[in-house]
Amino acid sequence: MYPLNENVRGLAPSATISINALSRQMQAEGRSVARLGLGQSPFPVPQVMRDALARHAGEKDYLPVKGLPALRQAIADWLRRTEGLDYDPEHVLVGPGTKELMFLLQLTYHGELVIPAPSWVSYAPQARIIGRQCRWLPTDIEHGLRVTPEVLEAICRSDPYRARLLILNYPGNPTGASYGRDQLQAIAEVARRYRVVVLSDEIYSGLDFAGDHVSIARYYPEGTIVSNGLSKWAGAGGWRLGAFAFPDQLAWLAVAMAAVASETYTSTAAPIQYGAIAGFEDSGEMAAYLVAARQVMGAILGAGHRLLVDVGARLPEPDGGFYLFPDFTALADGLRRRGMTNSAQLCRRALEEIGVACLPGSDFGRPPEELSVRLACVDFDGARALAAASRLSSGELADEAFLRGHCNPTLTALERLCDWVGAGAMT
Repeated sequence: MYPLNENVRGLAPSATISINALSRQMQAEGRSVARLGLGQSPFPVPQVMRDALARHAGEKDYLPVKGLPALRQAIADWLRRTEGLDYDPEHVLVGPGTKELMFLLQLTYHGELVIPAPSWVSYAPQARIIGRQCRWLPTDIEHGLRVTPEVLEAICRSDPYRARLLILNYPGNPTGASYGRDQLQAIAEVARRYRVVVLSDEIYSGLDFAGDHVSIARYYPEGTIVSNGLSKWAGAGGWRLGAFAFPDQLAWLAVAMAAVASETYTSTAAPIQYGAIAGFEDSGEMAAYLVAARQVMGAILGAGHRLLVDVGARLPEPDGGFYLFPDFTALADGLRRRGMTNSAQLCRRALEEIGVACLPGSDFGRPPEELSVRLACVDFDGARALAAASRLSSGELADEAFLRGHCNPTLTALERLCDWVGAGAMT
């Protein structure tokens, strides 16, 4: 009845945005809600970045479409320093968040989107909006729900001349799993053989718990676009700043995306770009911030993983980021007796009955009947936790006393969820 684009008819708001809005509404009504739905960093923006933003608050001019030259140079230097990657600053494109850049990439590059199941909630809807085909790569718990070269090979071999865009996100949303060097090298070999363009979504790279994130661009430099930004490891989601780095061989794609950007968002906010430079520079404050953030997230996710395994869930062990992705299918009989036959029902009942907000695995591409959920373990005072972490050893951070004192809302919510799910197995 309404003249809507066919590609957006029936499209619902992003699942992560929706669960955050619902959680806020319930809290405003006086209900207690553990907000494990939206993956927003619990940590404050580093002071060095806030100071830089304040100094440049008066910047009002439109900046170049590709981004402030000093920022693009800082990003290229950061990639060289942290990853050993050599990207030309002229081939760095700054945008208002990597989410916007991902949309423009799918709009600009005419190819089939290839993503693992599970994947972040917005990859596939963006393809749908644009009218692109999306191919889900099957994964299994034995391989940590990761992409395997064998599965990618099978997809590509079925139509070897089709243009494809593979998005590889790690440490991953929703699983927290990352990839080792051998795994990345094997995936890179398949991608090179079939000329697959790889978008390496490394937005959580700074939160690799071992501090040893490795980009697939090391093994497939000519075909990899590296995506990163300040939202996750620098706590600056609301700043809306992300960047793509293109190899020389894909400069044509960077030029085309910049042209599209010039007709859509024009440029990224000037004060934010000036403030962002400090986040990519080599400073003691940023290094200390990242060490503490990794230790805190590693401690709370490690504790959560143990709780979930003990109750009977199956899930990858997290290597970084904010997330746990348990599958409670082993407890399905008890949950079904309580009227929960799919992941959406499980999450709705968890919110209604125990006040724990989380997202169903079906939002991330898993089968609806699989009783999987994504838990964003970020509902705690990150500023207090960082301050305490700077005075403690990594072993002390893993103690229950630290977690109770500084991450208690998340820890309590995980315990409540495990008790609630486990109770179903005993009925």
